[in-house]
Amino acid sequence: MDFLQPRSLADAIAAKAEFPGAVPIAGGTDVMVEINFDTRRPEALLDLNRVSELASWQLSDGLVRLGAGVTYTRLIAEVGGLLPGLAMAARTVGSPQIRNRGTVGGNLGAASPAGDCHPVLLAAGASVEATSVRGTRMIPAAEFFAGPKRNALAADELITSVLVPAAAGPQQFAKIGTRNAMVIAVCAFALELRPPAVGTGIGSAGPTPLRAPAAEEFLAGALAESGLWECPACLPDQVAQRFGELVAAAARPIDDVRGTAAYRRHALSVLARRTLGWAWDSYRAGDGASRCG
Repeated sequence: MDFLQPRSLADAIAAKAEFPGAVPIAGGTDVMVEINFDTRRPEALLDLNRVSELASWQLSDGLVRLGAGVTYTRLIAEVGGLLPGLAMAARTVGSPQIRNRGTVGGNLGAASPAGDCHPVLLAAGASVEATSVRGTRMIPAAEFFAGPKRNALAADELITSVLVPAAAGPQQFAKIGTRNAMVIAVCAFALELRPPAVGTGIGSAGPTPLRAPAAEEFLAGALAESGLWECPACLPDQVAQRFGELVAAAARPIDDVRGTAAYRRHALSVLARRTLGWAWDSYRAGDGASRCG
C-alpha cells in the first residue's frame, strides 16, 4: 500500500488524479478502523494532514465555508455560534480524542447512513465542494449520498470544503443510542427553523441520510396559516404530533443489531416532537418575539 503525503491542495488534487484509487485520510477515525479489521485494502492512502488549505474556515455573505480538514473540536469552539446544530452533532461524535482528529469532510467521505453531522447538513441546506484537476463543483448535501457508504464523488475528486448557511433561526439535533456516549446512533434527527421555511434531516434510519419533505412542508404551512411565524404562541399539540408522524413516515429503516425498524420509526417521531418543542421555545424567546413586537 502506497502512502502519499502532499503538502499543498494543488499537490493533493494532482495525486488524486494520478492515483484515483487512493483513499483520502485526515483523522483516520473511519479509514483506519476498516484497514485494521481488513474490511478495506486500498491501493494507496492520501494523507491530507499537511494540506493547510483544508484546515481553515471563512464566513462570507451568510455562508460558512468549512474546510474539509477542520476538526470537530475546532468546529465546536470556533463555529458553534454560527452553526449551532452542527456543533450539537459534533459534540456527540465519539470521545474527545476522536473529536480532536475527526473532521466533517471525513465524515462525509465515509458516507455512513449513521454519520452524526449528516442530518444537520441536510436540514441546513448545505453543499459539498468537490475539487479535481478538472475544476470545482458544488454538490447539494441532499444529492451527495448515493447509498450505504457511497457518495457522489468522482474517482479523481476530493472534498475540499462544506458550505453551510449560517443559522437563520433555531437549530436542534438529537440522537438515540444504546448508551449515552461513544455510540453509533440508533437514529438521529436534525431540525432548523428558518422562517418561512423548515429544514429536516434523518440519520441512521435509511440507506442514506434523509430529509422529510412532507414534514417540512406541513410544519412551514401550519405555522404560516396560523400566523405563528409572525407572532409565536404555544405550538398546538396536534401540529407537533402530525410533524412527528410525517418525519417517521419519511424514514426507511431496517432491523439490525442496534434496533428494529419499528423502534426507529417510533423514536424518530419522538425526537421530531422534542426537537420541535426546543426549537420553538427558542424561536418564541428570540427572533419570533421581536417579530411580534
